[in-house]
Amino acid sequence: HVQLVESGGGSVQTGGSLTLSCQVSGHTYNRYCMAWFRQVTGKKREGVASLAYDGTPYYADDVRGRFTISKDNAKNMVYLQMNSPKPEDTAVYYCASSLRLGGSRRNPNAYKYRGQGTQVTVS
Repeated sequence: HVQLVESGGGSVQTGGSLTLSCQVSGHTYNRYCMAWFRQVTGKKREGVASLAYDGTPYYADDVRGRFTISKDNAKNMVYLQMNSPKPEDTAVYYCASSLRLGGSRRNPNAYKYRGQGTQVTVS
């Protein structure tokens, strides 16, 4: 049974920093593609960052240079370091994983497993 559990969300001031964590269980996740998505109420879920099977990171244009996705294989953890967040980064952030993508890495539906999300509020 694969399970992804996000943590680390909360309130942060503009220009501060926040690190989101995703605990992965149930699969050898270092062989999986991992990603972070976010969603604002009433809007579509959008890709924030992803790690390809070989560990290559990809970022959405509006977070590149500010956010960093990383993983710790030993701990089965995936992280999203958010530096210099802006109010427009306010959203529920979700972790996702998939052995094989069913579409673009930016498409949340391409991932087989998803967490329940953690709220991030930037003010």
